[in-house]
Amino acid sequence: MLLRGRRAVHWLFAAFATDVAFWYGSQSLADLFKDSAWVRVTAVVTVLLPQFAVHLFESIVPPADKERPSRLPRVATIVGVPMLALELSPYNDTSVSLGLAYVYVFGLLAAALISLARRGQQNPSRAVRDRVRFLFVVGVLATTFTLADFVSFLGGPVRHLPPIGAVLATVFLFVLAESLTRPRLADLYDMAGRLLVSTALAFCLAGIFYVFVKYVGRFNTYLNAVLAAIVILVLFEPLQTEVETRIHRFFFRERYDLETAVTELRRHLSHVLEIDEMVETLLGGLERSHRATSVAIFLRDQDGDGFDLVGSIGVSPPLRLEALATRPLLERLGTQPAISLEEVARERKDTDTALLASSTALGPLQGSVLLGVKADDEELVGLICVADDRVRDAFTPEEVTLLETVASQIGVAIANSRVYSRMKERDRLAALGAMAAGLAHEVKNPLGAIKGAAQLLEELDGAVQHDPSSRDFIGIILEEVNRLDRVVGSFLDYARPHAGNPIPLDINAAVRRTTQILASQRTDDEVDVKLELTEPLTRVKIDPEQFRQVLINLMQNAIQAMDGRGRVTVSTSLRRLARAPWASGPQGERGAAQRNDSGSSSSLARRSQPEEAVELVEISVKDTGPGISQKVKNYLFIPFFTTKEKGTGLGLAISQSIVQSAGGTIDVQSQAGAGTTFTIVLPSAVDTLSTPAPAEVLARESVAPSRPA
Repeated sequence: MLLRGRRAVHWLFAAFATDVAFWYGSQSLADLFKDSAWVRVTAVVTVLLPQFAVHLFESIVPPADKERPSRLPRVATIVGVPMLALELSPYNDTSVSLGLAYVYVFGLLAAALISLARRGQQNPSRAVRDRVRFLFVVGVLATTFTLADFVSFLGGPVRHLPPIGAVLATVFLFVLAESLTRPRLADLYDMAGRLLVSTALAFCLAGIFYVFVKYVGRFNTYLNAVLAAIVILVLFEPLQTEVETRIHRFFFRERYDLETAVTELRRHLSHVLEIDEMVETLLGGLERSHRATSVAIFLRDQDGDGFDLVGSIGVSPPLRLEALATRPLLERLGTQPAISLEEVARERKDTDTALLASSTALGPLQGSVLLGVKADDEELVGLICVADDRVRDAFTPEEVTLLETVASQIGVAIANSRVYSRMKERDRLAALGAMAAGLAHEVKNPLGAIKGAAQLLEELDGAVQHDPSSRDFIGIILEEVNRLDRVVGSFLDYARPHAGNPIPLDINAAVRRTTQILASQRTDDEVDVKLELTEPLTRVKIDPEQFRQVLINLMQNAIQAMDGRGRVTVSTSLRRLARAPWASGPQGERGAAQRNDSGSSSSLARRSQPEEAVELVEISVKDTGPGISQKVKNYLFIPFFTTKEKGTGLGLAISQSIVQSAGGTIDVQSQAGAGTTFTIVLPSAVDTLSTPAPAEVLARESVAPSRPA
């Protein structure tokens, strides 16, 4: 113990253990040499034994109120001085002195253990309470049997008892040593079951041999003892798990419940393929464990600039964590799977100053356990905050390790959801391609015939010219035929995307021209369109008409979302960052997820490819409307999903297809009551020249039929 530390508690443990060793050693020497001097030595170490125990137990868990320290050490010293004098006097072998010694030792040891248990229950840390309870039970057993040995040695009513107290005293010293050789009281969860079961087995085997050898005494006795031992060993293995489980339930109820909940949670997560279902399963599982009062889950956004809240229970966490504000936390999670922010705040090392400052971004969860969720390529794709504000030091290192397995399972679930999403997208595109061929023949051709017949009827029927109702009906027919023709045309455009005629385009000029065109078509005067263009701006290789189609679609959506009242801000900017693996072509979600934080000098994700400079052009369309709910946001780019009464649900899907065909991405950020921002990110013309079409686009082109003339 002294080789591991030199604090006061280590010296007290060394003195206590040495006193126990001398107590048993002096008894053996007194019995061997029949010398009264060793009996006197035994008496002296007997007086010292509770003195060391009282001071040691006080040091393990100090009193909560430092201004009013415990009076037990002072009382022990006051009582111990006359007892020591009595044992050194010629009257140490009288029945009165033996009785006083028995009461003195038993009373002080019992008082020390009770004081330890009381201070443990008053401690705000659940881990300390659990471990002190275990120490108390083992200490009571060891003290009881050791006192029985003591009574036997002093000539009490029970003589020649088996030295069971020596075995339990050794076990108790081992438990104390484990508790003192770590920064906090050791987690005895795994050790407790094995220790008690193994001790019980040892006593059973020893008891069998003792009975046969002591009372039978023949050679066949040993064979019978061997057979009995085999029976016990056979029964021991199936009973060990049950006994350990019951011990864990009794001593470490909270840890057992958490372990059970985590096992059940991981089993459910292994079958999850949707992000929403994953979030719901995780929150429900941790809530049912009754070990967490607050849980928040953040997933990395498409740009990699931060993490968006996707679900929570308990306190209200921030809706978004910016990567720049939480960079020290993210860098630490890149090297270790979890951070106990409460422990970091308690230790307050000089190296953790930036870490503590960045943890304030978590708001009410800045004292939680922060878990990193990593994808297959070791990239940080999510954060999980788990907190229990009912107690201090709510999660031990071993329990944090259990939670780390949940974070790993979440990473697997996210990877599976990405694969599943790509499979669904592929199947959807294949179905759309097949449907497009049928629609081209079954819908467009009849529409053409209906339109031609209506126009001919309008020209030939003289009654129509003089009947306003007939003219209105024919007008409705022509209008609806044109609308259906546009819907079918949009559907075919989505099912059969094409690159168009990409050229190095001046984005700022295209934005100004598109705004002018849209302004000439608007009849309202209550929408303010504001341009915030960065000059100069790198050109982007994209078809001008297709880019105009995307921009008009986003601006019209913004105007409609505001009910014709508010402000639409169109801005452009240039971003320079290290080239990531997705620069070779945005491969769906993987390409977007591997993008790094803008302006970052140190990568938050591990890259296997060499980094080089790359320029990206961002075009943002921001409105001051009511925002988009998280549920609607998840389905924005899915074909035929719309919240408009007369919408087709293809505008955003086509826009996304056009942007991806140009090698870029389109993302949306929205908060309730704070408006919505659509951001288009396109590589510069230099990078785009060497960028092949994404694999998803090539797959769509291979399955989509040609559009009929």
